[in-house]
Amino acid sequence: MSLHRSLKTKSGALNQHRNVLTRAERIAKLSEEDRFDASKQSALGLVKVRSIKVAAGKKPKKAEGEAAEGAAKPAAAGAKAPAAAAKAPAAKAAAPKK
Repeated sequence: MSLHRSLKTKSGALNQHRNVLTRAERIAKLSEEDRFDASKQSALGLVKVRSIKVAAGKKPKKAEGEAAEGAAKPAAAGAKAPAAAAKAPAAKAAAPKK
């Protein structure tokens, strides 16, 4: 007999972000921040612990100097860039004026 689709687990489902932490995870996180001492405090009635989802890093933007170099390279590469530049003014002249 097959398993119903709502009961199937997705690959990597155990590694997904959870908003609610277990008591042990909360104690570990509070201990790292020096906000909990097991010898002095009870494990019951713990303070709230924020669980932040780690996002994938974004690619850094190019600096102004690198962007200027990137724009200069295609122009120096060959005759294709000047030909494209010559077509642009002709296209503007052919467009009707309002």
